[in-house]
Amino acid sequence: MDPRAIRAKFGQDYVATERTFMMGIDQRFTAEMAERFRNRQVLETCTGGGFTTIALARVAAHVITVEIDQAHQAQARQNLATAGLLGRVTFVLADIMDEHTWDGLPPVDAAFLDPDWAATGPDHVHRFVPSSTRPPADALLERSFRATRNLALVLPPTLDIRELCTLPSHERQKLYMDQSHELYCLYFGDLAVSLGETELRV
Repeated sequence: MDPRAIRAKFGQDYVATERTFMMGIDQRFTAEMAERFRNRQVLETCTGGGFTTIALARVAAHVITVEIDQAHQAQARQNLATAGLLGRVTFVLADIMDEHTWDGLPPVDAAFLDPDWAATGPDHVHRFVPSSTRPPADALLERSFRATRNLALVLPPTLDIRELCTLPSHERQKLYMDQSHELYCLYFGDLAVSLGETELRV
């Protein structure tokens, strides 16, 4: 990976593979998103390279982050160490869709859910129901609601938002970089600043 590209997207000389670079959310978005989690005990799923973890750890009381891929978790640990934030994060290597994982987690008052939706191809369609993310975003959201009602869920910009009509009341934020719609973030519970659609442009 080109260190200049990593620095431009994430703000420091972190480590990233092509996959964690592609899936990592730009620092201009994560800084804004993390503010909603200030002083909270936060569960993060799907750590990846730890780039959102860094933003959350800067403002949250503590972050518990769950990752299924050992190589991704090792990369995230290194990046959190580079950021000087290792002491503000608990790393869990596990499958977040396994009930035993949830049994071992401490109580949290908010969660940031960022399932892997990087699957692409000429015939690929991003779906919420049944979900085409890993883990399935619909099942992850349903399970996470049992831990806290204060949730944020990241989804791809190509999603047909009509698939979200059965969800509880939420804020559906469209995130833009310049004029490009990069992703959606759904906020539930106390994390929602208003109901309906909002925008964040950087």
